Amino acid sequence: MSQQNNEDANKSGSKKRLFEEISGESMGNAIESLCMNCHEQGTTRMLLTRIPHFKDIILMAFECPHCGLKNNEVQSGEAIQEKGIEYSCKIDSKQDLDRQIVRAESAVVIIPEIELEIPGGKSGQLTTVEGLLQGIIHDLSMDQPERKEKAPNVYEAIEKILATIKGYMEKFDPFTLKLSDPSGNSYIENLHAPMADPKLHAKQFRRNAEQNQALGLQTPEVEEEREKESREKLEKTLQEASHHDEIISFPANCSSCNAPSETRMKMFDIPHFKEVIIMSTTCDHCGYKSNEVKSGGAISAKGTRITLKLVDEEDLSRDLLKSETCGLRVPEIDLDLTPGTLGGRFTTVEGLLRQVHDELVQKIPFVDGDSVVNERKAKFKTFLEKLDNIVSGNSFPCTLIIDDPVSNSYLQNLYAPDPDPNMTIEEYERTWDQNEDLGLNDIDV
Repeated sequence: MSQQNNEDANKSGSKKRLFEEISGESMGNAIESLCMNCHEQGTTRMLLTRIPHFKDIILMAFECPHCGLKNNEVQSGEAIQEKGIEYSCKIDSKQDLDRQIVRAESAVVIIPEIELEIPGGKSGQLTTVEGLLQGIIHDLSMDQPERKEKAPNVYEAIEKILATIKGYMEKFDPFTLKLSDPSGNSYIENLHAPMADPKLHAKQFRRNAEQNQALGLQTPEVEEEREKESREKLEKTLQEASHHDEIISFPANCSSCNAPSETRMKMFDIPHFKEVIIMSTTCDHCGYKSNEVKSGGAISAKGTRITLKLVDEEDLSRDLLKSETCGLRVPEIDLDLTPGTLGGRFTTVEGLLRQVHDELVQKIPFVDGDSVVNERKAKFKTFLEKLDNIVSGNSFPCTLIIDDPVSNSYLQNLYAPDPDPNMTIEEYERTWDQNEDLGLNDIDV
């Protein structure tokens, strides 16, 4: 009873995505708009496109034939994520200065060592750490001659900051770069992808009322009330469906092209485990298909770590339920997926590893393209070859570790109800940080 995840687009279809890959044939839309300089009619050209690393963007260029005014702007076309993201990166080498950065228009740049904080701007950036520092130097230096005459104390303070930033670029003095984005659409390059980067740490956070308002969202109280109503309605529908063995359909948006689509959902029981919810989405606009599994049970008091020794191809065919909170590791090839990666899946061991391979090839940022050094390309290619060997059954034995802090993941025991000699199941107490990520520390019991 396994279901392979299928996430492919129907490339042969005649329908196009809203955001197309950028090319020499890309055509924009021309719109008449008011020139704010001479108040005559000018032309704004808009292009909705995809470029590497920056996902969906909107390019806008305005030109007025009457007064000659021209300007352009880049805006993110990505949906605002459920949570904000904050990156913290230790910079102390030339390689670190070359890290690429995607900075959304809402992202705040912080350098704690010099108490520098740069608020979000009107447009996003695709740059490097060094490029970001050069931009800071340029902006701070603009009015220095005037400050020297009118405010000498401010001039001296800014000169010290400029000297410190130049030391970061020329002498590689260590400093910390933080990128905090309430929209969740910013990114700092991981130089060790797909493995963890020891100098780079990312943490999601819940937006406050002020951040939601700045993004044009509702306040947390209103959102929580709407979520509560939706959750209660969904639970009632699920209870009715579980009794009648029904498939529920409801409207949603395609995660690939953002067009309206339909999601189907059904509940069923996994023997020797729990009740789960399978959700499947098919987009008629772009052909994208996906499925996801969510646990229908309560959060367990302890986490569970399942360790399986893969010894033959039969182990690759084991049914596997990976919850949305589950992490995955294969120590032999240094594969380490953090909790939340890939979402919930009901598939097989082989199916999950193949999906990991496909996701790394298609979606991981900053590991391909002209800007990536050959050493990193070779390292990434070697890693994918090792993963391919495991999926193909050419690298036995190896170890698969499934770590779920809420115990909602399952790996088939081929010897059930007897113990499996190649599989160990260990329960453990969650750490404070794990409870914090799950939102359990805020619950009063």
